[in-house]
Amino acid sequence: MPKRYFDRLQTIDYLIRIKGTGKPAQLAKRLRISERTLYEFLKMMKELGAPIEYDRYKESYYYSEKGGFNVRFSKNLLAVSTMLLLFFLVL
Repeated sequence: MPKRYFDRLQTIDYLIRIKGTGKPAQLAKRLRISERTLYEFLKMMKELGAPIEYDRYKESYYYSEKGGFNVRFSKNLLAVSTMLLLFFLVL
């Protein structure tokens, strides 16, 4: 899986956390992906438990609960097995 996939996931997560995504078309353009691909990212994030909502007034996605994704290397075996599970769920 290419590094840019994880980079996009982290960018989407960050923009959702700060409520700065803009409309779906704007976010997709910012990420240089199609809207369809954006919706696939959002679907996958929701399937992994992310409480993503969209505020039509603010025109931004947001998390209805505090939290976010943490994608990085860890020497903790439990974290590694979680990352492997994430990787296989995405495939």
